[in-house]
Amino acid sequence: MPEDASNPVLRFDRVTVAFEGQPAICEVSFRAFPEETLVILGAAGSGKTVLLKTALGLLRPESGSVQVFGRDISQLREQELFEIRSKIGMLFQESALFDSLTIEENVAYPLVNQACIHCPPSEVRPRVEQALRFVELEQTLEKFPSELSGGMRRRAAIARAVVTEPPLLLYDSPTAGLDPITANTIVALIVKERDVSHATTLLVTQRYQDGNLVANFRYNPEDGRLIPAQNGREKSHLRTRFLVMREGQLVFEGNQDELEATRDPYVSKFVKHQK
Repeated sequence: MPEDASNPVLRFDRVTVAFEGQPAICEVSFRAFPEETLVILGAAGSGKTVLLKTALGLLRPESGSVQVFGRDISQLREQELFEIRSKIGMLFQESALFDSLTIEENVAYPLVNQACIHCPPSEVRPRVEQALRFVELEQTLEKFPSELSGGMRRRAAIARAVVTEPPLLLYDSPTAGLDPITANTIVALIVKERDVSHATTLLVTQRYQDGNLVANFRYNPEDGRLIPAQNGREKSHLRTRFLVMREGQLVFEGNQDELEATRDPYVSKFVKHQK
């Protein structure tokens, strides 16, 4: 656990979120610390996306509190949430790019429209180009989302999420619907961003393979590739924990060894199914 464990970047304390009286997540508590990665596994409808949207302040808890960067956002007004959200990068399901905007305009959107970012107009284009180079899409500035493949759209959405250099990144099912090779490319970019920016990362996925890559590989800046973490110390430095959601409840929290050793029928079946 990091030395600054007393100052989590994100903290859920007995959080319940309900729709029309039906809980979507129920009494969920966990903490995410600086430079830590949480891999959130669970079947469809288990509450994973609701958890991320609550962390972003898009959903309000019925009970409990959500603290982001030390501030309780549960009761903040929308205007007060702008500053918090300016420090969070979010990759939504299916990329959620604006169809009517070019890739350049999509990636620039948070720089231009979030006043708390304070990005001078002269710096917008260079930062967009840098973000697109990061995901190897620098040639797509003038293209529209409809002109890109599904994997390229996902990469463009990652560029938009990281362009503000946020200390907290939320990825909602970034590999869903992609072929295995493209999915691994997307996870490689997530690992690269984690190791370059040292951001706290929450990765929601149904693919156990995604979590395995995050927990066991690191970015090598010398050749731009992922390489296996060679020993226990390197793996410990990656600071990866796994959470498993089931029907709105957090039913497991621990490291990869603990996850694979669990005898809980649901967790065990889910992990084996994803291998």
